[in-house]
Amino acid sequence: MAVHRIGVLTSGGDTPGMNAAVRAVVRRGLSMDDMVLGVYHGYEGLMNGNVKQLHSTDVHGIIQRGGTILRTARSDDFRFPEGQEKAVKIMKAYEMDALIVVGGDGSFRGAQDLAKHGVNVMGIPGTIDNDMGYTDFTIGFDTAVNNVIGELEKIKDTMRSHDRVAVVEVMGRACGDIALWSGMVGPTDIVLAPECPKPWEEAAAQLVQNKLLGRYTSLVVIAEGAGKAEDFAKFVRETTDVDIKPVVLSYIQRGGSPSASDRMLATRLGARAVELIHEGKKNRAVGIRDNHIIDVDICEASGHSDSFDENLYNLHGALNKIYI
Repeated sequence: MAVHRIGVLTSGGDTPGMNAAVRAVVRRGLSMDDMVLGVYHGYEGLMNGNVKQLHSTDVHGIIQRGGTILRTARSDDFRFPEGQEKAVKIMKAYEMDALIVVGGDGSFRGAQDLAKHGVNVMGIPGTIDNDMGYTDFTIGFDTAVNNVIGELEKIKDTMRSHDRVAVVEVMGRACGDIALWSGMVGPTDIVLAPECPKPWEEAAAQLVQNKLLGRYTSLVVIAEGAGKAEDFAKFVRETTDVDIKPVVLSYIQRGGSPSASDRMLATRLGARAVELIHEGKKNRAVGIRDNHIIDVDICEASGHSDSFDENLYNLHGALNKIYI
Protein backbone atom coordinates (compact mmCIF):
# COMPACT_ATOMS: atom_id res chain seq x y z
CA MET A 1 0.00 0.00 0.00
CA ALA A 2 1.43 3.33 -1.09
CA VAL A 3 2.15 5.90 1.60
CA HIS A 4 1.07 9.46 0.90
CA ARG A 5 1.61 12.92 2.26
CA ILE A 6 -1.85 14.44 2.36
CA GLY A 7 -2.62 18.08 3.04
CA VAL A 8 -5.95 19.18 4.45
CA LEU A 9 -7.40 22.67 4.77
CA THR A 10 -10.71 24.35 5.58
CA SER A 11 -11.73 27.32 3.48
CA GLY A 12 -14.45 29.93 3.18
CA GLY A 13 -17.12 30.30 5.83
CA ASP A 14 -16.79 28.06 8.87
CA THR A 15 -19.45 25.41 9.31
CA PRO A 16 -20.28 22.93 12.09
CA GLY A 17 -18.73 19.58 11.22
CA MET A 18 -15.50 20.85 9.67
CA ASN A 19 -13.58 19.55 12.67
CA ALA A 20 -15.25 16.16 12.33
CA ALA A 21 -14.12 16.03 8.69
CA VAL A 22 -10.54 16.99 9.60
CA ARG A 23 -10.53 14.34 12.33
CA ALA A 24 -11.69 11.69 9.84
CA VAL A 25 -9.02 12.69 7.30
CA VAL A 26 -6.26 12.53 9.90
CA ARG A 27 -7.28 9.25 11.49
CA ARG A 28 -8.14 7.47 8.24
CA GLY A 29 -4.86 8.69 6.77
CA LEU A 30 -2.86 7.48 9.76
CA SER A 31 -4.62 4.10 9.59
CA MET A 32 -3.28 3.80 6.04
CA ASP A 33 0.26 4.89 7.06
CA ASP A 34 -0.06 8.35 5.51
CA MET A 35 1.43 11.57 6.82
CA VAL A 36 -1.28 14.22 7.17
CA LEU A 37 -0.33 17.88 7.01
CA GLY A 38 -2.73 20.48 8.34
CA VAL A 39 -2.82 23.76 6.41
CA TYR A 40 -3.91 26.65 8.61
CA HIS A 41 -6.01 29.62 7.41
CA GLY A 42 -7.13 28.11 4.11
CA TYR A 43 -5.53 29.00 0.80
CA GLU A 44 -3.94 32.07 2.35
CA GLY A 45 -2.09 29.79 4.76
CA LEU A 46 -1.14 27.44 1.95
CA MET A 47 0.53 30.27 0.04
CA ASN A 48 2.41 31.31 3.17
CA GLY A 49 3.53 27.83 4.20
CA ASN A 50 1.42 27.76 7.37
CA VAL A 51 1.64 23.96 7.56
CA LYS A 52 1.94 21.53 10.47
CA GLN A 53 2.02 17.75 10.68
CA LEU A 54 -1.09 16.42 12.40
CA HIS A 55 -1.08 13.47 14.76
CA SER A 56 -3.96 11.52 16.26
CA THR A 57 -3.73 13.52 19.47
CA ASP A 58 -4.18 16.77 17.53
CA VAL A 59 -7.72 15.75 16.57
CA HIS A 60 -8.68 14.09 19.83
CA GLY A 61 -11.92 15.51 21.21
CA ILE A 62 -12.70 17.81 18.26
CA ILE A 63 -15.59 15.89 16.65
CA GLN A 64 -18.08 17.77 18.85
CA ARG A 65 -16.53 21.21 18.43
CA GLY A 66 -17.94 23.85 16.11
CA GLY A 67 -15.79 26.02 13.87
CA THR A 68 -12.48 24.68 12.60
CA ILE A 69 -9.20 24.04 14.44
CA LEU A 70 -7.39 24.73 11.16
CA ARG A 71 -8.99 28.18 11.02
CA THR A 72 -10.25 29.59 7.75
CA ALA A 73 -9.81 32.68 5.63
CA ARG A 74 -10.65 34.15 2.28
CA SER A 75 -7.75 35.06 0.02
CA ASP A 76 -7.76 37.65 -2.75
CA ASP A 77 -4.20 36.77 -3.81
CA PHE A 78 -5.12 33.14 -4.42
CA ARG A 79 -7.61 34.18 -7.09
CA PHE A 80 -4.72 35.03 -9.42
CA PRO A 81 -2.27 32.65 -11.15
CA GLU A 82 0.68 34.08 -9.20
CA GLY A 83 -0.94 33.15 -5.90
CA GLN A 84 -1.85 29.69 -7.14
CA GLU A 85 1.69 29.07 -8.35
CA LYS A 86 2.99 30.13 -4.95
CA ALA A 87 0.66 27.60 -3.30
CA VAL A 88 1.86 24.85 -5.65
CA LYS A 89 5.49 25.61 -4.75
CA ILE A 90 4.66 25.25 -1.06
CA MET A 91 2.97 21.91 -1.71
CA LYS A 92 6.02 20.69 -3.59
CA ALA A 93 8.30 21.89 -0.81
CA TYR A 94 6.29 19.82 1.69
CA GLU A 95 6.08 16.94 -0.80
CA MET A 96 2.27 16.80 -0.66
CA ASP A 97 0.81 14.16 -2.93
CA ALA A 98 -2.72 15.49 -2.62
CA LEU A 99 -4.75 18.24 -0.97
CA ILE A 100 -8.14 17.73 0.66
CA VAL A 101 -10.26 20.90 0.72
CA VAL A 102 -13.24 21.27 3.06
CA GLY A 103 -15.45 24.16 2.01
CA GLY A 104 -18.18 25.46 -0.26
CA ASP A 105 -18.46 26.32 -3.93
CA GLY A 106 -15.81 29.05 -3.84
CA SER A 107 -13.37 26.71 -2.10
CA PHE A 108 -14.04 24.08 -4.75
CA ARG A 109 -13.27 26.59 -7.49
CA GLY A 110 -9.95 27.22 -5.77
CA ALA A 111 -9.32 23.47 -5.78
CA GLN A 112 -10.06 23.42 -9.50
CA ASP A 113 -7.45 26.12 -10.05
CA LEU A 114 -4.87 23.99 -8.26
CA ALA A 115 -5.87 20.98 -10.33
CA LYS A 116 -5.02 22.96 -13.47
CA HIS A 117 -1.50 23.28 -12.05
CA GLY A 118 -1.20 19.51 -11.70
CA VAL A 119 -2.25 19.17 -8.04
CA ASN A 120 -4.45 16.23 -7.03
CA VAL A 121 -7.35 17.71 -5.06
CA MET A 122 -10.24 16.17 -3.15
CA GLY A 123 -13.26 18.28 -2.21
CA ILE A 124 -15.45 17.81 0.86
CA PRO A 125 -18.62 19.97 0.84
CA GLY A 126 -18.68 22.11 3.99
CA THR A 127 -21.26 24.90 3.95
CA ILE A 128 -24.44 25.57 5.91
CA ASP A 129 -26.14 26.81 2.72
CA ASN A 130 -26.61 23.32 1.22
CA ASP A 131 -26.18 24.97 -2.17
CA MET A 132 -24.01 22.33 -3.89
CA GLY A 133 -26.36 20.45 -6.15
CA TYR A 134 -24.23 17.36 -6.75
CA THR A 135 -24.78 16.20 -3.15
CA ASP A 136 -28.04 15.85 -1.22
CA PHE A 137 -26.54 17.48 1.87
CA THR A 138 -23.48 19.53 2.78
CA ILE A 139 -21.71 19.42 6.13
CA GLY A 140 -23.18 21.97 8.52
CA PHE A 141 -26.62 22.31 6.95
CA ASP A 142 -28.40 20.06 9.44
CA THR A 143 -26.86 21.88 12.41
CA ALA A 144 -27.77 25.27 10.96
CA VAL A 145 -31.39 24.21 10.49
CA ASN A 146 -31.54 22.99 14.08
CA ASN A 147 -30.00 26.26 15.29
CA VAL A 148 -32.63 28.23 13.36
CA ILE A 149 -35.52 26.12 14.66
CA GLY A 150 -34.52 26.81 18.25
CA GLU A 151 -34.44 30.56 17.63
CA LEU A 152 -37.75 30.53 15.73
CA GLU A 153 -39.47 28.88 18.67
CA LYS A 154 -38.14 31.53 21.07
CA ILE A 155 -39.17 34.35 18.75
CA LYS A 156 -42.64 32.86 18.27
CA ASP A 157 -43.14 32.74 22.07
CA THR A 158 -42.42 36.46 22.38
CA MET A 159 -44.50 37.43 19.34
CA ARG A 160 -47.44 35.41 20.66
CA SER A 161 -47.24 37.26 23.97
CA HIS A 162 -47.73 40.57 22.13
CA ASP A 163 -50.00 39.44 19.26
CA ARG A 164 -47.29 40.45 16.82
CA VAL A 165 -45.79 39.10 13.61
CA ALA A 166 -42.06 38.53 13.05
CA VAL A 167 -40.05 38.12 9.87
CA VAL A 168 -36.80 36.23 10.46
CA GLU A 169 -33.94 36.48 7.97
CA VAL A 170 -31.75 33.40 7.62
CA MET A 171 -28.57 32.68 5.67
CA GLY A 172 -28.28 30.81 2.41
CA ARG A 173 -27.24 33.40 -0.17
CA ALA A 174 -29.11 32.36 -3.34
CA CYS A 175 -30.24 29.06 -1.79
CA GLY A 176 -33.43 28.86 0.25
CA ASP A 177 -32.86 25.45 1.86
CA ILE A 178 -32.27 26.74 5.40
CA ALA A 179 -35.44 28.82 5.18
CA LEU A 180 -37.46 25.95 3.71
CA TRP A 181 -36.31 23.19 6.04
CA SER A 182 -36.53 25.26 9.21
CA GLY A 183 -39.89 26.54 8.02
CA MET A 184 -41.21 23.03 7.45
CA VAL A 185 -40.46 21.78 10.95
CA GLY A 186 -40.53 25.05 12.87
CA PRO A 187 -43.41 27.34 13.89
CA THR A 188 -43.41 29.14 10.53
CA ASP A 189 -46.41 30.37 8.55
CA ILE A 190 -44.71 31.74 5.43
CA VAL A 191 -41.39 30.91 3.75
CA LEU A 192 -39.85 33.34 1.27
CA ALA A 193 -37.20 31.64 -0.86
CA PRO A 194 -35.33 32.94 -3.93
CA GLU A 195 -36.03 29.80 -5.96
CA CYS A 196 -39.82 30.27 -5.72
CA PRO A 197 -40.34 34.02 -5.55
CA LYS A 198 -43.56 34.85 -3.71
CA PRO A 199 -44.79 38.40 -4.34
CA TRP A 200 -44.55 40.41 -1.15
CA GLU A 201 -48.08 41.68 -1.81
CA GLU A 202 -49.30 38.08 -1.63
CA ALA A 203 -47.36 37.37 1.57
CA ALA A 204 -48.67 40.56 3.19
CA ALA A 205 -52.23 39.66 2.18
CA GLN A 206 -51.79 36.24 3.81
CA LEU A 207 -50.71 37.91 7.06
CA VAL A 208 -53.82 40.11 6.97
CA GLN A 209 -56.00 37.08 6.28
CA ASN A 210 -54.42 35.22 9.20
CA LYS A 211 -55.25 38.16 11.45
CA LEU A 212 -58.86 38.32 10.23
CA LEU A 213 -59.26 34.62 10.97
CA GLY A 214 -57.95 34.97 14.52
CA ARG A 215 -54.28 34.08 14.05
CA TYR A 216 -52.77 37.30 15.38
CA THR A 217 -49.25 35.89 15.58
CA SER A 218 -47.56 34.71 12.40
CA LEU A 219 -43.93 33.93 11.66
CA VAL A 220 -42.28 34.59 8.29
CA VAL A 221 -38.87 33.14 7.40
CA ILE A 222 -37.04 34.88 4.57
CA ALA A 223 -33.86 33.58 2.95
CA GLU A 224 -31.29 36.31 2.48
CA GLY A 225 -31.40 35.70 -1.27
CA ALA A 226 -35.10 36.57 -1.28
CA GLY A 227 -34.64 39.94 0.42
CA LYS A 228 -33.93 41.59 3.75
CA ALA A 229 -36.15 41.17 6.80
CA GLU A 230 -36.08 44.92 7.43
CA ASP A 231 -37.28 45.67 3.89
CA PHE A 232 -40.10 43.12 4.07
CA ALA A 233 -41.21 44.43 7.46
CA LYS A 234 -41.24 47.99 6.10
CA PHE A 235 -43.34 46.89 3.13
CA VAL A 236 -45.86 45.15 5.39
CA ARG A 237 -46.13 48.17 7.70
CA GLU A 238 -46.71 50.51 4.75
CA THR A 239 -49.37 48.36 3.09
CA THR A 240 -51.23 46.77 6.02
CA ASP A 241 -52.09 47.31 9.68
CA VAL A 242 -50.02 44.26 10.74
CA ASP A 243 -47.60 44.86 13.63
CA ILE A 244 -44.41 43.18 12.40
CA LYS A 245 -40.86 43.00 13.74
CA PRO A 246 -37.74 42.09 11.70
CA VAL A 247 -35.11 39.73 13.15
CA VAL A 248 -31.76 38.80 11.54
CA LEU A 249 -30.18 35.62 12.95
CA SER A 250 -26.81 36.12 11.22
CA TYR A 251 -23.79 34.15 12.51
CA ILE A 252 -25.71 32.37 15.26
CA GLN A 253 -26.67 29.87 12.54
CA ARG A 254 -23.06 28.85 11.88
CA GLY A 255 -21.89 28.29 15.43
CA GLY A 256 -22.26 25.57 18.00
CA SER A 257 -21.64 21.86 18.29
CA PRO A 258 -22.47 19.92 15.11
CA SER A 259 -25.49 17.64 15.12
CA ALA A 260 -25.10 13.87 15.12
CA SER A 261 -26.11 13.88 11.45
CA ASP A 262 -23.40 16.38 10.51
CA ARG A 263 -20.77 14.50 12.52
CA MET A 264 -21.65 11.28 10.73
CA LEU A 265 -21.68 12.89 7.28
CA ALA A 266 -18.36 14.65 7.87
CA THR A 267 -16.77 11.45 9.14
CA ARG A 268 -17.92 9.39 6.18
CA LEU A 269 -16.87 12.00 3.63
CA GLY A 270 -13.49 12.69 5.24
CA ALA A 271 -12.57 9.01 5.35
CA ARG A 272 -13.73 8.45 1.77
CA ALA A 273 -11.61 11.34 0.47
CA VAL A 274 -8.50 9.64 1.83
CA GLU A 275 -9.54 6.27 0.40
CA LEU A 276 -10.00 7.80 -3.06
CA ILE A 277 -6.41 9.02 -2.99
CA HIS A 278 -5.25 5.47 -2.25
CA GLU A 279 -7.41 4.18 -5.10
CA GLY A 280 -5.51 6.43 -7.50
CA LYS A 281 -8.45 8.77 -8.12
CA LYS A 282 -7.68 12.38 -8.94
CA ASN A 283 -9.57 15.65 -8.62
CA ARG A 284 -12.78 14.33 -7.12
CA ALA A 285 -15.46 15.70 -4.80
CA VAL A 286 -17.20 13.44 -2.32
CA GLY A 287 -20.86 13.77 -1.43
CA ILE A 288 -23.96 11.84 -0.46
CA ARG A 289 -26.95 10.76 -2.55
CA ASP A 290 -29.76 8.59 -1.24
CA ASN A 291 -27.56 7.89 1.82
CA HIS A 292 -24.76 6.49 -0.37
CA ILE A 293 -21.34 8.16 -0.44
CA ILE A 294 -20.51 9.17 -3.99
CA ASP A 295 -17.70 10.98 -5.77
CA VAL A 296 -17.76 13.13 -8.89
CA ASP A 297 -15.26 15.17 -10.85
CA ILE A 298 -14.46 18.36 -8.95
CA CYS A 299 -15.44 20.45 -11.99
CA GLU A 300 -18.83 18.74 -12.12
CA ALA A 301 -19.33 19.41 -8.43
CA SER A 302 -18.82 23.14 -8.86
CA GLY A 303 -20.82 23.35 -12.07
CA HIS A 304 -23.83 21.39 -10.85
CA SER A 305 -26.83 23.66 -10.35
CA ASP A 306 -28.55 23.71 -6.97
CA SER A 307 -31.67 21.56 -6.61
CA PHE A 308 -34.42 23.25 -4.62
CA ASP A 309 -37.33 21.02 -3.56
CA GLU A 310 -40.36 22.85 -4.94
CA ASN A 311 -42.67 20.03 -3.87
CA LEU A 312 -41.57 20.52 -0.27
CA TYR A 313 -42.07 24.26 -0.63
CA ASN A 314 -45.61 23.76 -1.96
CA LEU A 315 -46.35 21.29 0.84
CA HIS A 316 -45.34 23.92 3.42
CA GLY A 317 -47.81 26.34 1.87
CA ALA A 318 -50.60 23.77 1.96
CA LEU A 319 -49.94 22.78 5.56
CA ASN A 320 -49.89 26.36 6.81
CA LYS A 321 -52.98 27.71 5.08
CA ILE A 322 -55.92 28.39 7.36
CA TYR A 323 -58.91 26.40 6.12
CA ILE A 324 -62.41 27.53 7.01
